[in-house]
Amino acid sequence: MTFDSKPAVVLLSGGLDSATCLAICKEQGFSPYAISFRYGQRHSIELERAETIAKKANVAKHVVINIDLGAIGGSALTDSDLPVPKHELASDIGTDIPLTYVPARNTVFLSYALGWAEVLGASDIFIGVNALDYSGYPDCRPEYIAAFETMANLATKAGVEGRPVKIHTPLIHLAKSEIIRIGLSLGVDYSVTLSCYDPSATGVACGHCDSCLLRLRGFAQNGIADPSILN
Repeated sequence: MTFDSKPAVVLLSGGLDSATCLAICKEQGFSPYAISFRYGQRHSIELERAETIAKKANVAKHVVINIDLGAIGGSALTDSDLPVPKHELASDIGTDIPLTYVPARNTVFLSYALGWAEVLGASDIFIGVNALDYSGYPDCRPEYIAAFETMANLATKAGVEGRPVKIHTPLIHLAKSEIIRIGLSLGVDYSVTLSCYDPSATGVACGHCDSCLLRLRGFAQNGIADPSILN
């Protein structure tokens, strides 16, 4: 893949979904510019994984933005006083919005991505949100993405001048098993991804948070083991 194609900004967390989203962006002929965030998360080792994924994908550029959502707290991902919920089975995951929800996180992340896209002259942003096998986050729903896209085209010079931005959500209606199947077909190396909400300092997944359970079930439904467990 050369970078003669048009640029697109891709949100890259270091997890399974964003790695797959990046691969889809490349498959669709875009030149990916990856953006990651050090936002005060307790599991910042995911940024090391994001860097590895970006290098493997040969992105045009990878930037890490420093912000501090931990300063406002309210999430088990940023506040050490709040325990990450754990379960035995994926079927035990409830329907309420969990403590791992980070207030306004995707709104903040997409705003940075929007700004960078405008600077790059890019009209496309990719984000790996999912409204099916997910933990109930309100900022992963199709109606949220549609509303942000409308706002983005009202709030930017590019949008006002007739160069609207498109928010791509290729995973939004897919089950985790389907996401994994697509990623494998595109050559995604899932062994370097980290989806866990409460990993060890060396990146060993806990196996019982919502994200781990959904990921493990997705691999099992494809009849294969999660390759990250083997490392």
